[in-house]
Amino acid sequence: MKIVAIIKQVPDAEARLHITGDRIDLEGATFVIDGMDEYGVEEALRIRESGQELEIVAVALGHRRCEEALRTALAMGSDRAILIETDERIDPIEQARVLGAVVADEGADLVFVGGKQADWDSSALGPALAEVLGWPHSDWTTQLTLLGERARVRHDADGGSEDLVLPLPAVITTQQGLNEPRYPTLPNIMRARRKELRRMTLEDAGGATPATRLVEESLQVSERRNRVIEGGPVEAAESLVRLLRDEAKVI
Repeated sequence: MKIVAIIKQVPDAEARLHITGDRIDLEGATFVIDGMDEYGVEEALRIRESGQELEIVAVALGHRRCEEALRTALAMGSDRAILIETDERIDPIEQARVLGAVVADEGADLVFVGGKQADWDSSALGPALAEVLGWPHSDWTTQLTLLGERARVRHDADGGSEDLVLPLPAVITTQQGLNEPRYPTLPNIMRARRKELRRMTLEDAGGATPATRLVEESLQVSERRNRVIEGGPVEAAESLVRLLRDEAKVI
């Protein structure tokens, strides 16, 4: 069995970012593996530790610095990694086409991808990848059990949660609650340096034709009211609701 874990590298949510003009300056920013993607790597490792014989391949599409996130996945326990290197800014739909070609070439049985991309703030990649591959998909998954050629999953839905049984191969989007990702140990970090990390160009993966075009990009700036609401909890809550309704016009 083979599991592919899709990896993104994103700015550290706790790092200080700098604003230059109307843009975020990422020079000198700290980048880390996307937290939602860690759940996919961890789930693959737990499946193997349960006795399933499998290979875990971490795959990333993006800037060359994504190698650091892939090394983290390797240090966690992934067997090898693939980096599709590009400096182009590609929308999630086209990312799915590129990644789908690599997943198909790998002959994967299961794909894990984070439920939401921290850089695009998008939940599109998982469903788009399933559509490209023609595979069933479970989004916002919180529980998974393999049953031979099927997977039983529990995922969040609008009205609570649902239990599904999917035939393999399948795409699973992961999130908090599925597991608790492990920290790479120092020996595993050292071993990760010797594991295979194959680099591909975007052209090697079939190229990309973006489905969307970026027309304009700017930071939203809102004037702060700098108002302190005084009084007890009940009075403060009533004042806040009144201000939100009458002045901010948000309710």
